[in-house]
Formats: sequence, C-alpha cells, structure tokens
Amino acid sequence: MAPLRIFLADDHEIVRYGVRTLLEIHGEWTVVGEASDGAAAIEGVLSCEPDIAVLDIGMPVVDGLTAARKILASGGTAKILILSLHDSKNVIRQVVDSGARGFVLKSDAARDLIAAVEAIQGGGTFFTPKTAEIILDRQLDRMQEEQTRSSSDNSNKKSPVQ
Repeated sequence: MAPLRIFLADDHEIVRYGVRTLLEIHGEWTVVGEASDGAAAIEGVLSCEPDIAVLDIGMPVVDGLTAARKILASGGTAKILILSLHDSKNVIRQVVDSGARGFVLKSDAARDLIAAVEAIQGGGTFFTPKTAEIILDRQLDRMQEEQTRSSSDNSNKKSPVQ
C-alpha cells in the first residue's frame, strides 16, 4: 500500500511542526507539502495532489474554508480536514458547507488528529460528538422547515367546490 500523502496549511509554523510531528509518527503517512496561507495552500494541494489536506480555518490571504471550496471546485481530489480554534455552531456549519470531510479543534489535535486522518483515509468523516450533534440539529431543523413549508403550501391550495 502506498503511503498516505498529506498536505498541511497553517499560518503558524509551530502548529505545522506539531501537526507534522503527530502525523509522521504514523509510519505510512508522509507530509508532501506545507503552506502558511490559503492561497499557497490551494496552489500546493493542486500541484502536490495529496490524499488529505489539513487546513487551518483562519489563514491569511485566503481562509481555510474558502481554500477548501476552491480546491474541491478545481477538481482537486484531496479530502479536506479543517483545524480550528473555535467550534461555534456557525463555524461548524461553514465547515460542512465547504465540503470538508472532518473537523478537529486545535486544542484537541493531540487526541483527535490521528483518528480523524484514519477515518478520512478509510472513506469516512470525522466530527466529534459535539460537532456531530450540531450537524444533526441543523439537518433536523431543515427537515422541519421543509415539512412546515410543505404543509403550509398544501393548506393554501383550494379544494374544488362540489
């Protein structure tokens, strides 16, 4: 089996070093490129063609979510894993909307990063229970809104007079 190819993008060199160190402990994973801003990440991912791109959400020039969308829209085949300092409902919604396959808080990276990469490598996704709950709540809200709209549309239709 060929080694898993990973690209890292974070504007803090120390974070890239720490993430790279965590990832390369796994003997069959290799970091094939790095970037310190989102524009360089887009270019690097599209040229290196890694299996997984680990992108910080808050990078200069182009943020990680925009970079993820542009990589995927450009036909890049890398699966995207987003790193962030924040896990608000709004951030998680944006992560999902970007097409990312996973989300890891930087504060939890030592515990969750390897599991996230393994899940994504296996064709799955990785979201912590808290983030998964937010995603599920969002989906349920959408379904309820759709049912309400559908019921409203049906009640506004006039039945034929007999």
